[in-house]
Amino acid sequence: MKFTAGCMVSEMKDVVRVEGLRKYFYLGGFLSRKVIVKAVDGVSFSINEGETLGLVGESGCGKTTLGKTILRLYEPAAGKIFFMNKDITNLKKDEMRKIRRFMQIVYQDPYSSLNPRMRVKEIVGRPLIVHNLINSKRELSEKINSTLMKVGLDETFLDRFPHELSGGQRQRVAIARALILNPKFIVLDEPTSALDVSVQAGILNLLKDLQEEYNLSYLFISHDLSVVNFMAHKVAIMYLGKIVECGSPEDIYNEPLHPYTQLLIQSIPQPDPKERKLSFVEGEPPNPINVPSGCRFHPRCKYILEICKNEEPPFQEVKPRHFVACWLYREK
Repeated sequence: MKFTAGCMVSEMKDVVRVEGLRKYFYLGGFLSRKVIVKAVDGVSFSINEGETLGLVGESGCGKTTLGKTILRLYEPAAGKIFFMNKDITNLKKDEMRKIRRFMQIVYQDPYSSLNPRMRVKEIVGRPLIVHNLINSKRELSEKINSTLMKVGLDETFLDRFPHELSGGQRQRVAIARALILNPKFIVLDEPTSALDVSVQAGILNLLKDLQEEYNLSYLFISHDLSVVNFMAHKVAIMYLGKIVECGSPEDIYNEPLHPYTQLLIQSIPQPDPKERKLSFVEGEPPNPINVPSGCRFHPRCKYILEICKNEEPPFQEVKPRHFVACWLYREK
């Protein structure tokens, strides 16, 4: 096992690997001063075949931007993106188009991600037509039907529009649309957060079953630590564009090292009122336009040291396969 400045990198065959990935947004007009938003700022990790990396953090930390940048839906500002050991960072559109079918995404809100004017059969079959992967209408129909069956829907859904489906059914259609291209890697951008709790378990179990059957690799983005604990093989905690801790779900949940991770763990709802502990984060909410110097979490950290204000902590392996960026664990 080795690591980079972001998260664990296994010696096993990886499907996706990013090295020092950065994505900046520039705000402001011609006359006004341009403001740089460092949405993703030096992130590194790898995801192996059949593995799920759970990416956790509060809203605005850069999770979705990171996922879209890996897929080249956003162009990276710096760093490297490798897919199946091929550097895709600077591929041209025509070259990227050939690879894109193997890298898919399932969005958070299935209602807004599905074309309301298209029937289910058109939504699911459209990727095959775009990538020119079918030879006849019969072949197209057969692939659509078989893919819908894999996600738990039957032929009665073929002619329905998205507004005629429940939230869970719409998300199954979105999963089918990604699955029909036989991808290797799927970004799951909070795929259950817009669904009722009673429906979430069915979608999560479906994703795990599909992963096992097709050896899929997932980047599972979420703010729900309980869901990530169920889905992920390893977990990365993100704060203001950087990964601050990474390890196995057991290490992250049972022995969190970073103060920010500890607060996230304490915020998980407990069904028993006697076990509930209210946790409050000190200081102002994070502002990606005005990033603090040194450790980005230091204005809100109760364990702040003088060095935290001026120097950014290194990302280091504190325990076997458990990495953290925090001056509390600096080597003596």
